[in-house]
Amino acid sequence: MSNGAVYPSLKDRVVLVTGGAGGIGASIVEHFCRQQSRVGFLDYDRQGGEALARRLAAEGLPEPAFEHCDLRDIDALRAAVSAIAGRLGPVTVLVNNAAHDERHDIDAVTPEYWDDRMAVNLRHQFFAVQAVWKDMAAAGGGAVVNLGSVTWMIGQGGMPGYSAAKSAVVGLTRSLARDLGPHNIRVNSVLPGWIMTERQVEKWLTPEGEADLMRNQCLKRKLVPDDVARVVVFFASDEAAACTNQNYIVDGGWV
Repeated sequence: MSNGAVYPSLKDRVVLVTGGAGGIGASIVEHFCRQQSRVGFLDYDRQGGEALARRLAAEGLPEPAFEHCDLRDIDALRAAVSAIAGRLGPVTVLVNNAAHDERHDIDAVTPEYWDDRMAVNLRHQFFAVQAVWKDMAAAGGGAVVNLGSVTWMIGQGGMPGYSAAKSAVVGLTRSLARDLGPHNIRVNSVLPGWIMTERQVEKWLTPEGEADLMRNQCLKRKLVPDDVARVVVFFASDEAAACTNQNYIVDGGWV
């Protein structure tokens, strides 16, 4: 990957990324490490998280601090955030990335499964903010970037629980931006389109799907995790100091 822009304001800043072991999250972790930030990340995938931390350190980057965590367990989330702060210092950049776009049929959804989709894709974003915002305020400000999705904007079917949760990220972002703005805490969301992570390619990409994507996108290329990570890093930096309460789409012009 290319480093891209360098943001001096991110050097030594403490950054926490949820769902950072793979896909878009791993790219976000790497981009912040390349900014010389002090990076911590959480993930349910212990093996993947530990491997990423080792790989980045072997490449000569600041080794990120990894904490294993099931974000559906809010007590475990709070403990993991506290552990990262204990290792790196108070968090002043939070990237709420963790999600799971599991497909589900309407008639197969139970109340328990619906609640699980909300827990996996939405609920932890609020409680992660709740866990860090006072430290951000004490530091004079901070930045939160919530990861949403364009699935609800394009009317994609086959996963109503996921799409409902991701549409709610926009409302959560705007509400938190209003509440936390007086503390100089900026809250924005980034809404990716179809990003070609390893999981997406293995599970969902077909020749028919790719052809349909190329018809719908203005840009006639596949989007990759770095495309999203670069935008997230910008919104976390002081270059975006006047940007809050915004929802930025990274989808190649699909919507």
